[in-house]
Amino acid sequence: VQLQASGGGLVQAGGSLRLSCAASGRTFSGYVMGWFRQAPGKEREFVAAASGIITYEYADSVKGRFTISRDNAKNTVYLQMNSLKPEDTAVYYCAASNRGSVYSRRSYDYWGQGTQVTVSS
Repeated sequence: VQLQASGGGLVQAGGSLRLSCAASGRTFSGYVMGWFRQAPGKEREFVAAASGIITYEYADSVKGRFTISRDNAKNTVYLQMNSLKPEDTAVYYCAASNRGSVYSRRSYDYWGQGTQVTVSS
């Protein structure tokens, strides 16, 4: 599976961004699609995941502000980010998994290149 993330940018606190991740290769619908993020000096952390049968999981820090969705017909997963905060600043990665815990980055075998999100205060 090849993943291409896009949609990052610079936004003021309180603003919104929508990230996209286009997948190619193997059957997209069979994978759990996840978003992770990594801030400078910090470990990569789980943000959200959507299974192929449409169940959603979120990190506590983004619940109520971020929404993950997927369009299996377009082989694309999205992350709508609202009410952004400076602490959301990070490189955001999309990833695909067909095993293990959706919360663990070790479960994901395929990763996109990352897209930078910067939230100014």
